[in-house]
Amino acid sequence: MAKGAHGSRQAAWEFFGAELKRRRENAGLTQVELGARVFVSGGYIGQFEQAIRKPQLDVAQRIDDVLQTEGFFERTWRKLIDDKRYADYFAAVADLEALATKICEFAPSVVPGLLQTASYAKAVTLAANPFAADEYVDDMVSARLDRQRILADAARPVYWAILHENLLSVPVGGYAAMAEQLEHIAALARERKVLVLVLPRAEGACASMTGDLRLMEFDDAPPTVYTETSFWGELLDDPAVVKRAQHAYDLIRGAALSPGVSLARIESAAKDFRRCASTT
Repeated sequence: MAKGAHGSRQAAWEFFGAELKRRRENAGLTQVELGARVFVSGGYIGQFEQAIRKPQLDVAQRIDDVLQTEGFFERTWRKLIDDKRYADYFAAVADLEALATKICEFAPSVVPGLLQTASYAKAVTLAANPFAADEYVDDMVSARLDRQRILADAARPVYWAILHENLLSVPVGGYAAMAEQLEHIAALARERKVLVLVLPRAEGACASMTGDLRLMEFDDAPPTVYTETSFWGELLDDPAVVKRAQHAYDLIRGAALSPGVSLARIESAAKDFRRCASTT
């Protein structure tokens, strides 16, 4: 089923419920037993797990205490309720990517948020919001950089990113900023934190040319696909749609350059931007 703005957030609450059920069962507690310890009925716990009812903050905090989850449910609750740094259609994606075991992205025109430097993120934000206050821009950049913490985690997801060669040639933020951005991507690849491929422009037409494509896999939930254009995004979990998206991604990956050649292409573009920056 397609997830729009409301559906995207609902998907994240469903993930909240699934995680609650998993951790409750791992603790050997029934819904009634957990409910008694956090001062709600067992029926309420069941409704939380099915994403029918959303817990109050104090209940989420007590669940953390009982299940010893180190603030997981409180943090997730606060993101779902309070975090306004993301568009409604993207908020659930930001929550889910932190829980993903594997993320595969195709970016036809803009470096994916998980790979962006602060300068690149600021330039992209200002391009779309030229009259925005500094505080707004800073919040948007901070939100993007916060998401990248998952790549520094020892339990980080397997992360594939396929970049269209066109985006390697656009000096977003200026020559020096773009050189820094490409050097950052190359460093992550060399540190084996991400696997980055380049789709050469010489390939011509490709699958999913009109927008970003992201596939996410999880330990205890079905895979999802997220697609995004300039003003909207959709999170989908229909198995047939996810299968089609995976097929599209496989086609793109099959047309991409090898990891070694891709890295060389990225580093070459970075050097070109450095030269341009030094002569202007």
